[in-house]
Amino acid sequence: MNDTDTFSRVARSANRLYGPRALLVCGFTPEGQTAILERIEAAEITPLSVVFATTEDLETELRELFARESGTGCDQPSRMPAAIIMAGISEAELHTLMERYRSAGLPWPLWATLTPTSETWTLRALLKELAAERAALAAKSSPGGD
Repeated sequence: MNDTDTFSRVARSANRLYGPRALLVCGFTPEGQTAILERIEAAEITPLSVVFATTEDLETELRELFARESGTGCDQPSRMPAAIIMAGISEAELHTLMERYRSAGLPWPLWATLTPTSETWTLRALLKELAAERAALAAKSSPGGD
């Protein structure tokens, strides 16, 4: 995940993403967590497990976080970059979720999908990589970028 050229567009098909049918939500206040749950409900993406990572989860592997019971960590402090990591939903559901999120006018988080490689990473490692990728993409798309 170190090269921004490895990104590929996600189609709008019924093909499912890798992993269990779940979202891992990081770095949101309790109010932000509620807003995310409302967007999921509006998108009618059910059933869907939603796990909220807490600050104490930064050194935990993603596969362990995704195995937690839905609702774990809700209303708990989460001092980390805002991110939503998706797994097991269809490509079409991914687009619907992102569109509902964007239409709510909420601050744009880091977005990622779980992969066989990333599931062995700690949450801290993934967030660091996602932040670096966002910065690289921003630099590439800014005037004077490559």
